[in-house]
Amino acid sequence: MIPGSLGSRRAGSLSLIIVIGLSTTMYSGLAQSETCVLPSQHAGVTFPLEQIEASWACRMQPIISHYTTVSKLGPLRTPLPESVYTYLLDRPRMAAILVNRLGIATYQSEMRGLGHYWGNDGEGTEGMVELVYQDQTSRIYYLEGSHGSRFLPLITGKAVVLLRMNQVIDPNGVEAVDSTVVSYARLDNRLLAGIASLLRPLVGSAVTRRLAKGVDAVNRLSQVMRQQPDRVVSVATKSPALSSDEVAFLKQALENLSHSSGATLSGTISP
Repeated sequence: MIPGSLGSRRAGSLSLIIVIGLSTTMYSGLAQSETCVLPSQHAGVTFPLEQIEASWACRMQPIISHYTTVSKLGPLRTPLPESVYTYLLDRPRMAAILVNRLGIATYQSEMRGLGHYWGNDGEGTEGMVELVYQDQTSRIYYLEGSHGSRFLPLITGKAVVLLRMNQVIDPNGVEAVDSTVVSYARLDNRLLAGIASLLRPLVGSAVTRRLAKGVDAVNRLSQVMRQQPDRVVSVATKSPALSSDEVAFLKQALENLSHSSGATLSGTISP
């Protein structure tokens, strides 16, 4: 959730999602150069970074090239059809409301304009997330956020989160999505960045835990959607209700899930 070391858990994935929220203010500096080139290979996974705008490439290049920490999670399987997975992924506020009202996790999310939103994981991490690029199988996010804990001073920083998705059919015949998340984070504090070699184990493990927690929340949500559809509809229509379009999509998705084979859901990750 928070930019990499700041706790990037989203995400993306849906966690993206839900967990990808962080920072206090969006960086508005102009691109330093129109010739910034980003590699397409990250942690053994290919991402379409050549497709993003030059101005974004120049904002992201320092983070990727001079990161404080880099983390990879996945591929992890979420037992939801691709259409449902991406719908929730691209509506973090809706996903956060559902996991909160179902007692799965304590996330908050608010849209702050087209393509970007504020998020808080309830554990000291908050900030802004901006969707930089999306296609059928990928999402690229830029994050700015902060994280506070008992063990470290307030940490602020920026992150680039890369999400790759692949639709699959699991051994039980259930539609699912395999997702891989690569997160680069760079701390703002020069002193902390200067002792990055000492902080990486602590920060890196924190990022991985937050990413894993976010994916776990999504998997638990998928289980409730399959096993207790009436309960999901009830919380979705509870005041203040989700939008009429969101409720309609959710009802249709739940009906389709109930008609799918009652296969055993994939295991989830422990928080």
